[in-house]
Amino acid sequence: MDKFETEQLNQIGNFIDELLNCFIDGDAYSRVPSSVEWRRASKLIHTLKLAHSELKGYVAACRLYSFTSIREQLRFVPEENITTPVFGEETDEAKQGIIEFTEEEIKQMPKKIQGLIIVNKKRCHWRKHKCGVNGFNVEIRFRADGYNLSASGKTKEIAKAKMLEKLRKAKPREYNLPSIPSTFTSFARYYFKTFRKEQVSAQTYRVDEARLEKHLIPRFKDTELRRINPADCKKLFDELRAEGKSKTADELYSLISIIFKGVIAHGIVDKSPLNIFLHVKHVCESGTALTREEETKLFASLTEHEYIVASAIALYTGLRPNELATVNVQGNFIVAVNSKRKHQKREFKRIPICKRLRMHLQGGLPKLPPPQLLRRRIKDALPNHKLYDLRTTFNTRCKELGVADHARMEFMGHSLGKLGNAYTDLSDEYLLKEGKKLDNW
Repeated sequence: MDKFETEQLNQIGNFIDELLNCFIDGDAYSRVPSSVEWRRASKLIHTLKLAHSELKGYVAACRLYSFTSIREQLRFVPEENITTPVFGEETDEAKQGIIEFTEEEIKQMPKKIQGLIIVNKKRCHWRKHKCGVNGFNVEIRFRADGYNLSASGKTKEIAKAKMLEKLRKAKPREYNLPSIPSTFTSFARYYFKTFRKEQVSAQTYRVDEARLEKHLIPRFKDTELRRINPADCKKLFDELRAEGKSKTADELYSLISIIFKGVIAHGIVDKSPLNIFLHVKHVCESGTALTREEETKLFASLTEHEYIVASAIALYTGLRPNELATVNVQGNFIVAVNSKRKHQKREFKRIPICKRLRMHLQGGLPKLPPPQLLRRRIKDALPNHKLYDLRTTFNTRCKELGVADHARMEFMGHSLGKLGNAYTDLSDEYLLKEGKKLDNW
């Protein structure tokens, strides 16, 4: 190889070494490289490709022509020794180039820009624009990580001086992001109205919003989200448990956890104050089914017709208390909205009317009382039971009377699982056949 080929190969080797070392930790396979590293690698690959093309063209020319007398006169000219293009010429070399910054000039720039300039070999690109008939302007541009600066002058020196002044005062580009509240009360209300409302049923949303306004907002008020710590949350839960409100503490723990997931997703804080908090879950008491004697006592204690019908529907259909307001009679079925289907279109439950329930519906379906009033009447009649125990009783009787599990889950409004919900559509005939078993109640 002659001198030109040797210098060119050495230069390509240096480019390859620099490309291998362009990533900070030397391993781009175990993580996602930063934008600065990608940009640096891209420029090196482009430079390497140009050097390879130049050497390839030179070798091809040597095969076609005899360069014995000329070869020794050729040499590789390093980039720093390229002469400045002469203004007025229309060659590509005269229209654009690079300009370098000294160590003293770089020290005057903000820390972030210093790093970007150093990664870019302490230089910026410049290009020449025609100005008037015979005049030209030099423009220096700097674009990186949100910065977009440009400075122009009659000469490179003037343009560089203007660019240095802009780099000293440069601020990253500001993106027009929506303003996100940073205090607890404002963020919680924003999160509820924007996101929570679409995630849960209307009933759950109202209950959660009431808990937020009653317990959490009076406690945290307008405290900065970054200043809420585990001790603040622990104090709230300890006070509730001391008052015998363990279930409320459990519900508020879930609510705070949900709110701070939203806070983290918005980039306001990095972690939730509940991360190191040891939370003891409240153990819910399971419902108790009514005995046959208690069923008789319940109806004997009620006098108003609407309360008798409402209790009969709750007991003989297993509807949830909040589903009673949607009850309708369609032929041999009681039809009501399944309140547990949040993310799907409205789903209706169809429960066959058994003999005991039909007896109470002879005069038609009256306007049913709200669950709050019905709870009080049932508590007065059966002090050891609550309204939800009627649902427990219905599920228990279905099992005792041999109702098939799929039909029982359909009556209760329980999910059959994703696969079961997608591929199961029980016929009215099947539901009536299984519901007939409840006539033996």
